[in-house]
Amino acid sequence: MKAMKYIVPAFVSILFLSACNKSKLDFDATGTFEAEEIMVSSEAMGQIGQLNFNEGDQVKEGQFLGFVDSTQVYLKLQQLNAQIASIAARKPEVATQLKVFDDQIAVLKIKKETLTKEKARFEKLVQQKAAPSKQLDDIEAQMEELDAQVALVRQQKLAASSNLNVQLKGLNQDPQALILQKEQLQDQLTKYRLVSPASGTILSKYVNEKELAALGKPLYKIGKLDTLTLRAYITGDQFSDIKLQQKVKVFVDKGEDYAEYQGVVYWISDKAEFTPKTIQTKKERANLVYVIKVAVPNKEGLLKIGMTSELKLK
Repeated sequence: MKAMKYIVPAFVSILFLSACNKSKLDFDATGTFEAEEIMVSSEAMGQIGQLNFNEGDQVKEGQFLGFVDSTQVYLKLQQLNAQIASIAARKPEVATQLKVFDDQIAVLKIKKETLTKEKARFEKLVQQKAAPSKQLDDIEAQMEELDAQVALVRQQKLAASSNLNVQLKGLNQDPQALILQKEQLQDQLTKYRLVSPASGTILSKYVNEKELAALGKPLYKIGKLDTLTLRAYITGDQFSDIKLQQKVKVFVDKGEDYAEYQGVVYWISDKAEFTPKTIQTKKERANLVYVIKVAVPNKEGLLKIGMTSELKLK
């Protein structure tokens, strides 16, 4: 799933809530609450098979939320597995085939050992003139023939080994493209699973089961609501009174009084901009203001996106 992040607050702050008399408060700035939102879009095409969430649900990072039908991708993957297995089955058993030559050489060596013993015996008999020398010559000729046969079998083994290795190398290279395709399909299959990219609240749900998902089509939006960002505006005169990690007081209208929170400034704009029409600052005559962002804990969930709030710097 693709996730586009908008507002990214970084903070550590402590929440406290109290009632404050409106008549005794003089605010330094006004702002609106925002949240880090993640728009989750589809990375796969197909019919949505299952959605396990609704708007307002709390979800955890990595939580399984549903899936897009992946039957065709799965079948392609099975086809590739079959092709790769077929190539593997054609690979020659090099050691087994070369063992035939080794067995032949072993038999020839046993024959030569037998002839060697016979030669030694006939040499004594010829010396004793108990056997004709021609028999000794025949034995020596047989031994030379065995040596020639051993040499021939060794050459055949070498040639066979070379051919088998060439064949094996070719078969090893053949499935490489298929293996890459398999890895691509395996990666593609993971994109058919809908998994929450972060912990938060489902703010919007844009699709339903049985509808078609398309690449880049928004599926749902997650908001991190445990801590909100107050986007407020200060004047140039106030700019020198604020710094990063500064603790400030945030006030939310409750009717007859205000709910008070403590926030931490985590971002200060270094460029002035014109005051938004919806914002009234302490000094309304100032034409230019600076944006600040304040992290405000929302453990009880009372603060809402878009809610207006007041701010005191000191």
